Amino acid sequence: MFFLKKQKIIKNINQGEINPEDILIDASNIPNFNRQQMEGTFDHGLDKTYAYVLFSIVLFVLLFFIYKMYDMQVINASHYQFLAERNKFRVSPIFPKRGAITDKDDVLLAWNSMSTDSPIITRQYIEDEGFSNLLGYISYPKVDKSGVFWQNEYEGKDGLEKQYQSQLSGKVGSHVFEVSATGEIIPGKVTLKSEDGIKLHTNIDSKLQSKMYSLIKELAIDKGFHGGAGAMIDVNSGEVIAVTSYPEYNNNVMTNYKTNEEKAIISGWLSDKDNKFSNRVVSGLYTPGSTVKPFMAYAALDTDTISPEHSILSTGKLVIKNPYGGPDTVFKDWKAHGYVDMRHAIAVSSDEYFYQIGGGYMDQKGIGIDNIYRYMSMFGFASSTGIDIPGEKKGVIPNRDWKVKNYKEGDWKLGDTYHTVIGQYGYQTTPIELLRSVALLANGVYMPTPRIYGTSTIRIYVDLDQDKLKVVRDGMRLAVTDQNIGTVRSLYVPGIDVAAKSGTAELGVKKDRVNSWVMGYYPYDKPQYAFVIIMENGDVKNLVGASSVMRKLLQYIVENTHL
Repeated sequence: MFFLKKQKIIKNINQGEINPEDILIDASNIPNFNRQQMEGTFDHGLDKTYAYVLFSIVLFVLLFFIYKMYDMQVINASHYQFLAERNKFRVSPIFPKRGAITDKDDVLLAWNSMSTDSPIITRQYIEDEGFSNLLGYISYPKVDKSGVFWQNEYEGKDGLEKQYQSQLSGKVGSHVFEVSATGEIIPGKVTLKSEDGIKLHTNIDSKLQSKMYSLIKELAIDKGFHGGAGAMIDVNSGEVIAVTSYPEYNNNVMTNYKTNEEKAIISGWLSDKDNKFSNRVVSGLYTPGSTVKPFMAYAALDTDTISPEHSILSTGKLVIKNPYGGPDTVFKDWKAHGYVDMRHAIAVSSDEYFYQIGGGYMDQKGIGIDNIYRYMSMFGFASSTGIDIPGEKKGVIPNRDWKVKNYKEGDWKLGDTYHTVIGQYGYQTTPIELLRSVALLANGVYMPTPRIYGTSTIRIYVDLDQDKLKVVRDGMRLAVTDQNIGTVRSLYVPGIDVAAKSGTAELGVKKDRVNSWVMGYYPYDKPQYAFVIIMENGDVKNLVGASSVMRKLLQYIVENTHL
């Protein structure tokens, strides 16, 4: 039977016709299929949805390529043409001459010379000590393994080299070569000329700066100070004539090192604790000590806290009685001075006098911490001077808000005021910050912006009472001229009339280390120059400090310069 039906199917196929029942005949007669082997099942066609998805994808890809062709050939044709053209050009930089740096008398401080082992121009610096932190150093243009420059300029890394990078570096030029598809250079080239950098004619007196550095270094080594710094400024123009920091690195080595030994030296500079890369004049933060007293004296006069002639008894210590019967609180003076008025209090640097006018004591009223903060801010403390050298930091004036932020028990106490008014506690200032404030004391009208290059165009005018200011100046002059009691009588140098103030700031919990300061200006009657010297972290028992450096420098000025 099965055989006959099979013959019928074959016959129908041969006649070009197949009936559905012929196809399904096996299914109707053999019920036991192996479904896992696809026996007895239909192979259904794809759903129309899949066809639509596939068609959409193909259409999207086709439209995308059509859009990209239109974008490249019509919308952005010029851009892609430029890229195509550029692919066949190579650029070789033409390095300009970096601008030289000179002092006020055109003495070279930094200049260019041709290298003995390559065509690159090398940078050289004055061999005298005391200039590295001022001038800084550079890094040379650099190439990758294929010879392509990835740094195509001489880059200033510190000091004036960094501050005036754009002026000193000039503009890099280039040779543009056309290269064939095989990498061959096609004859002919286009040259874009370079532009040399400008010469930086600074206000620095190189001889004075070199002398200042050598005196600071000599004292530091002799008396065990960890470092030191000094600066001088024209109180009217703001021109900085000297700015130096000890110890320092060697900028010739930093710029031109070649040997492993020189690399090891640089590694030592970077890892030691001497902070050779810190320009202490602008970034060194120090407790100012008694150098704040002239400013506090003006504040006391301006707030009618005390008259210039009123005397206060200095017994060597100020004692605050404990109302609860415990031990008294004692604020020491460095010496018992007897009765002193304001001029003499500045001259002898009486702590007890300033304790009383600062925080008040018995019948003597005090300025108070809020006024201390206000007047010290007015004189420019805890603010940027705007000097044209990198790395300047701002100081700190202790006040109520500062204590809340820095101490768990943030209530301001009377003792905090006593310490603040003599420049201790949390006080910090940079030498340049203090120097600008001294310039205001000297000219009596404004704080100039310190300028190493060019002249100050920005002045901060301060409305000072000139009569009250004269009292402060008298006290600073008396500190020099009174050979019996003046704390900076060592600065009494024939041929130069100086007004000055010294300061000794105690350091650490043990208070066995100190910073030694001196600041001032000259000539006294017609001020022209202000100065500041700090000797950092010395032995408290040592009695030779910053004033000895300034005395020798003043003697040098009288004998060798016209300043």
